[in-house]
Amino acid sequence: MAYVITQRCCNDASCVSDCPVDCIRPRPGEPEFATAEMLYIDPDTCIDCGACADACPVDAVFAEDELPDVLSRFADINAAYFRQHPLMPASDPAAAPLRVPKDLGLLRVAIVGAGPAACYAAEELLQRCTAEIEIFDRLPTPWGLLRSGVAPDHQSTKAVTTRFESVLKRDAVGLHLNVEVGVHVSHAELLADHHAVLYAVGASGDRGLGIPGEDLPGSHSATEFVAWYNGHPDYADREFDLSGPRAVIIGNGNVALDVARILTMPPDLLERRTDIAEHALTALRASGITEVVLIGRRGPLQAACTGPEFLALGHLEGVDVVVEEADLDLDPGSRALLDDSAAEPSLQLKYSVAQQYSKSTRTPGHRRIVFRYLASPTGLTGDGKVESVQLVHNELTERDGRLHAHPTDRTETLAAGLVLRSVGYRGTPQPDLPFDPSRGVIPNEHGRVVGSDGTPVDRVYVTGWIKRGPQGVIGTNRLDAQETVEAILADFAAGRLASPSGDRAALTELLDRRQPNRIDRDGWAAIDRAERAAGAATGRPRVKLTTRAALLAAAIAPPQS
Repeated sequence: MAYVITQRCCNDASCVSDCPVDCIRPRPGEPEFATAEMLYIDPDTCIDCGACADACPVDAVFAEDELPDVLSRFADINAAYFRQHPLMPASDPAAAPLRVPKDLGLLRVAIVGAGPAACYAAEELLQRCTAEIEIFDRLPTPWGLLRSGVAPDHQSTKAVTTRFESVLKRDAVGLHLNVEVGVHVSHAELLADHHAVLYAVGASGDRGLGIPGEDLPGSHSATEFVAWYNGHPDYADREFDLSGPRAVIIGNGNVALDVARILTMPPDLLERRTDIAEHALTALRASGITEVVLIGRRGPLQAACTGPEFLALGHLEGVDVVVEEADLDLDPGSRALLDDSAAEPSLQLKYSVAQQYSKSTRTPGHRRIVFRYLASPTGLTGDGKVESVQLVHNELTERDGRLHAHPTDRTETLAAGLVLRSVGYRGTPQPDLPFDPSRGVIPNEHGRVVGSDGTPVDRVYVTGWIKRGPQGVIGTNRLDAQETVEAILADFAAGRLASPSGDRAALTELLDRRQPNRIDRDGWAAIDRAERAAGAATGRPRVKLTTRAALLAAAIAPPQS
């Protein structure tokens, strides 16, 4: 029996190097890897050793005969990939990563941000040189979007924090939470005290729709809603009107699917299995929403969600997933794309799942998640609050080898009491650093920050979404961090990084003077214990503390005997 990679895959690729028969694809560095929805195991080559399952940080790998029913289709999904991409020997192996000789001494690096991109970078540095690392985050908690962005019902995805915990426990790593760069310490001060400063601040902003009525009460970004139900302290006090029967989500990517699930799942199920914030759970219990409509401007083949996440919706308890058969009549360009013998299995999966939903039985009393394709919002209307969405129907035409959505003369009005735009995250400017407003990133070349004239900014680097834009999944940050760390180490070995004038003791003294409420590693451990203990009392993974005051109180509380 072969092993099978399933929906939970984070594209970390730890499994690839551990496979003794090299049967996991796509591999890092291959063209398909950058856009792969997940990784796949060739069932005809797998020797059933289980090394991949041991290496997976999110428990996404199962023996085929142990697949849960809800994941059983992934055996065929893995096999289908290799029918399209027959297993070939790996191309020439990549060059060995640079390792810095110990005689070059200690490399001090400041990392701004404490999410996956930051943790992967810290891990890479510790593996490849003698490093002392200081990690900063303006929030009282680490993990970035793993804590405040990943859906609460995706607990297995959050399991990668176990890997990151081992990084934070190293004596070589200092943790400075509730410390904001640009407020409590300046960029210049970080540069003075470190050889290099690495920004891994993610993309906390969101893209707007640019349509009339977007600012009406009842219209919000999905970014804001996700942060609210995940207990982000900056959003815990937000209020959302869940009283109406229909919510509309503009967009159909994975975040949109997350939001649709949270709005339709039974609250009792959320309480039993997730770490959703208590205030969100209370609001969802009183929700009147029975239908969530997701609006996509292009067709079903171009939907931004991944096939595995789309497939998983069909297993929601008490929820019907609705796709109208008429919406599956493909335009000539999409039909040719699907019928092409070289069509990606992920594309075929997405369309076959949509067909499955179009034929599924509707159950009276169930909540509904409805997918609408080839439509775009042109305005939000209502008397003092959102009451409806104005839509225009689109058609797809081919230009420059791509299919583009163009409006037709058909319009529609869709009643809605809540509208959430889910059209992408966006990076925000950082103090004293260049910024590309058109892309929402800090301009860089392979992780080295560059100015407007293309000249490298000495000793400043980026990784993660602020480097490449909001693309990829959690594991994508691992390879991204490797590239940036390679640049840092190359510059260190070449003598391009000036020696720091300060050390950890001086930095800590400065921070404690300017931010008495700094939370260190012990403080975070105390918060973690308190949340887990509260969760254990009710059978939940944890009960999140959602205000800065509560988090700070937990951080300084003495350990319970």
